[in-house]
Amino acid sequence: MRIGAFAGLAFMHVPVFIIILYAFTTEDRTYQFPPPGLTLRWFQVAFARADIWSSLALSLSVAACATAIAMVLGTLAAFALARAKFPAKDALTVLFVLPIALPGIVTGIALLAAMRLANLDASFVTIVMGHATFCTVIVYNNVIARLRRLPANWVEASMDLGAHGLQTLRYVLLPQVATAFLAGGMLAFALSFDEIIVTIFTAGKERTLPIWFFNELFRPRDRPVTNVVAVIVIAVTLIPILLAYYFTRPDDEHETAR
Repeated sequence: MRIGAFAGLAFMHVPVFIIILYAFTTEDRTYQFPPPGLTLRWFQVAFARADIWSSLALSLSVAACATAIAMVLGTLAAFALARAKFPAKDALTVLFVLPIALPGIVTGIALLAAMRLANLDASFVTIVMGHATFCTVIVYNNVIARLRRLPANWVEASMDLGAHGLQTLRYVLLPQVATAFLAGGMLAFALSFDEIIVTIFTAGKERTLPIWFFNELFRPRDRPVTNVVAVIVIAVTLIPILLAYYFTRPDDEHETAR
């Protein structure tokens, strides 16, 4: 079992380590192993390119806006569907998680068709709308999973003690789902930041960082610069993922860490 676990981890992460290694190589075209030498020159080249900074800023802006929308809509939907009972609830739940269950290209085509029906031009707003569709599902799944683990009698006890609905929400429910809420937002941010399939259908002339990567694949001389930007992307996405893992750990693991 241990050998299988290490083999699986190596299969997933060795390519990432190769990209990091060749961000420091002195060779600008080939992946020679071992690298002929190591240098920080490509970081200087990458940091001096305005197109990289503009694409990075656009991706961060899109991810931030899509995450904010998703945290509001996903949390509201989770509270509405956690324990409510009404006809077609199961069908509504399936429809709600469908954007992340479908292949990205299907979601992208659907969004493009909807944009044309609404006479919307591809822009920053359409990218945010497209990303918010699957980011909302991420937040929803985290929050509703936490709500389903909460004892139903907590809300009843709060009401028995004289609290009205808003007080129960503020003092009982929100503190219990806060970590799941934050974790869902961080995961949504990480997914939005490096999303490319949906972005291609909704971006138009806008170039997010993943689209910049796609265009740079056809320029072999700039391959080390691409690797440098990949290292930056790894760092940006790794931080929210680690924080999301920390916030969603079981309580006993939190106590052990303390």
